[in-house]
Amino acid sequence: MAKIQEKYEVLYIVDPRKTEEETAAIIEKFKTLIEENATIDEVEDWGKRHLAYEIDYQTEGYYELVKFTAGPEFPAELKRILSITEGILRYIVVKTEG
Repeated sequence: MAKIQEKYEVLYIVDPRKTEEETAAIIEKFKTLIEENATIDEVEDWGKRHLAYEIDYQTEGYYELVKFTAGPEFPAELKRILSITEGILRYIVVKTEG
C-alpha cells in the first residue's frame, strides 16, 4: 500500500530574547527535523515582527514559515517537539490544500 503524503505548513515564532546564534540554531534544528521526516517545499524567513498581542511579556518575535510534504503521522510529532522546545513562543501546523 502506498504511503499517503499530504502538504502541510508550520509557522513558529522564536523568542526575541534569544541571540542571533540561538535563533539560527533553533531554525536549523527544525529545518533538519523536517528534512529527515518530510520533503521541504518552501521556507520563508519572515524575520522579526510585532506580535498581535503580548506573549510572555514580549511584543515581538522571529517568524519562520516552512511548507512541507509528509505522511500523516509526522505533524503530531513536530507539534510535540515544538511544544517542549525552549525559545518557541507559539506555533501552528496546518494541512493545506493541493
